[in-house]
Amino acid sequence: MKFPVLFLLLFVCTAATVAQDKNISYNPNEKKDTTKKSIRSAAVGKIATANVRINYYSPGVRGRIIWGGVVPLNEVWVTGAHAATNIEIDKAFVIGNTAVPAGTYAIFTIPSENDWTFILNKNYQQHLTDEYDQKEDILRINVKPIASTAVTERLQYFIENNRIIIAWEKLRIEVPVSIQ
Repeated sequence: MKFPVLFLLLFVCTAATVAQDKNISYNPNEKKDTTKKSIRSAAVGKIATANVRINYYSPGVRGRIIWGGVVPLNEVWVTGAHAATNIEIDKAFVIGNTAVPAGTYAIFTIPSENDWTFILNKNYQQHLTDEYDQKEDILRINVKPIASTAVTERLQYFIENNRIIIAWEKLRIEVPVSIQ
């Protein structure tokens, strides 16, 4: 009798997980969309032997001025919409000269015209920057934005070539990551 109950419980849990993943876009720029809402999205990949997942909400350009408009320059930005973007990584890693234990962290940035500050923060469960506290930063590094002629309509994260890449509108930044 225990086996059918256990099987049923496993089935229900698996079905719930699959249903949750249907609401997540792994490529918010895959097709033209008409929604004005920010799309719940994720980037999943590997850096060396580490499994990495970035959870975020993907806003669209929709003809708006992004840098210095929707996203103020020289201010902390949640680097997404609705809630803090978070990164989950299952192995210790290094960004810049800072070693970071495996875990879940919030990603913030401070965009500016010539360089950006990439931030990892301990508090990964926060609303936008409402609860942001610089004292909880684990690391800050400066990265140069890279201009593109192509428009990335929706904010998108990528995990590739030992980098976290953030692309939106006509800019992207690349953050090198290594595994300890």
